[in-house]
Amino acid sequence: MVPIGGKPILWHIMQRFAEYGHKDFIIALGYKSELIKDYFLRFAQLNSDFRIDLEKGTIELINSSNTDWKVTLVDTGEKTATGGRLKRLDDYIHGSTFMMTYGDGVSDIDIDELIRFHEEYGGLATVTAVRPPTRFGELTITKNKVTRFAEKPQMDDGWISGGYFVLNKRVLELIEDEEEMFERNALETLAERNQLNAYRHHGFWQCMDTKRDLDTLEEIWVSERKTPWIGK
Repeated sequence: MVPIGGKPILWHIMQRFAEYGHKDFIIALGYKSELIKDYFLRFAQLNSDFRIDLEKGTIELINSSNTDWKVTLVDTGEKTATGGRLKRLDDYIHGSTFMMTYGDGVSDIDIDELIRFHEEYGGLATVTAVRPPTRFGELTITKNKVTRFAEKPQMDDGWISGGYFVLNKRVLELIEDEEEMFERNALETLAERNQLNAYRHHGFWQCMDTKRDLDTLEEIWVSERKTPWIGK
């Protein structure tokens, strides 16, 4: 619920999917679940102008956002691990394939291309691989002289999981209990069985793990004419 440009990062993530026509969301709630529930219960009012008739107790929305999302909020336990949270959504996930991501990173990923990649290469799971920006300025030094300085450049090698998964529902069968980390057990098993593909994303990706990350995203939101993670 940490805001970027006045809207929770969760909204930013969901907006990316919605731009590609994916508007049916399931949110696995844990710590501070009441804040997320309250946000969506008041979503229309928070994202619209409105007029209140205090005598009649009525509310009239003005310039409503007309957001046509369907959002299912599922309390999966405050201390449940990531695998356990996913497992608890089993009854709410319909169809053989679904997408999953975390609530702490934004990207300009092409969702359509990610799905096409998953369908083309088969396997039970696809993970988006990204090259994250380094946290410190990069120096190129020649004979004790700095010949190049790049402020927080993107890594030239080394890939990490950027979230944004496409999963076959059979993946849930690999999760045995709520104490399991999805990244530690299920993904390792999928990799061992040659069922985990990596979609390499070369574009924008930024997590929000620290105050510095938040400041970076807020600076981009304020300064950029077109925010990378919003708008196809």
